[in-house]
Amino acid sequence: MNFILATHNLKKREELARILAPLGVRVLTAEEAGVTLTDVEETGTTFEENAVLKAESGCRESGMPCVADDSGLEVDALGGAPGVYSARYAGAHGNDGKNIDKLLDALRDVPREARGARFVCTVCCAFPDGTRIVTRGVCGGSIAFARSGDGGFGYDPVFLPDDALGQSMASLSDAQKDAISHRRRALEKLAQKLREKGIGNA
Repeated sequence: MNFILATHNLKKREELARILAPLGVRVLTAEEAGVTLTDVEETGTTFEENAVLKAESGCRESGMPCVADDSGLEVDALGGAPGVYSARYAGAHGNDGKNIDKLLDALRDVPREARGARFVCTVCCAFPDGTRIVTRGVCGGSIAFARSGDGGFGYDPVFLPDDALGQSMASLSDAQKDAISHRRRALEKLAQKLREKGIGNA
């Protein structure tokens, strides 16, 4: 069974495809499937609501099972912000540099011990028969005082995962990041649910 992936974020698409491939799920981009997917307005107030909106829209438009995710950063000292507004925290959607600048400025006077944070990912897989699977993954950590590392995207340069011995997410290799990422954890739960449905080798 082929699945279509609902995202226009090229780096996220690469990461999702990389993680899902060894799970036995064949994921196609909209271009590979020969369909055009609407860029859904993310009007949900939770990661789950936004993931469901995107997956169900992609499923309707393609007629295929559709996988979509919504993810972001929650910072304790900011009451869980930027949350669902992570990609547009500084105003313009997807301006990683400005988003990080705003975050570091907001945390300027916050001490190390109070800079706890987590990356959250909710994945939804919507099927043409109307059923859907929704899973959630979390990667705990803290916010650094400055950027480090050249990899990843989004807030990776300032996010210090609990499992990375002080390295930022952007300093890790793809394999190291995949092993601990919120997206990996959500997708592994999705794979288990697919297994239970008897789909593919997932």
